[in-house]
Amino acid sequence: MRLRVGDEWYRVDLVLFNRRLKCLVIIDLKIGKLTHADIGQMLLYTGYADRHWREAGENPPIGLILCEQKNDALARYTLESLPNKILASEYKMTLPDEEVLAKEIVKAKRLLSAPGIIEK
Repeated sequence: MRLRVGDEWYRVDLVLFNRRLKCLVIIDLKIGKLTHADIGQMLLYTGYADRHWREAGENPPIGLILCEQKNDALARYTLESLPNKILASEYKMTLPDEEVLAKEIVKAKRLLSAPGIIEK
């Protein structure tokens, strides 16, 4: 989606709606290491979405920055104290070995089948 702030245009990579959380999820894809500029950019996007895209009855938007390399210290000091919920996570360019992936799937299924996690 595109958004205009003043006389500048910006392009958001992905905008999704989470039905369970009842909020927009704004995703920014970054090549390389997470920077403070990336966090500031996401703060702009979530603030704009909160004011212009959020509808009555929805919760404030969540921002998710997917980057090639996350700086844990930078993320901790900047993201934890923000008024908007913004998260950062690393992505992988290739899938892990089949054995590792199978173990992660089993682990995720076990966590998801825990009481109270999924409504049946």
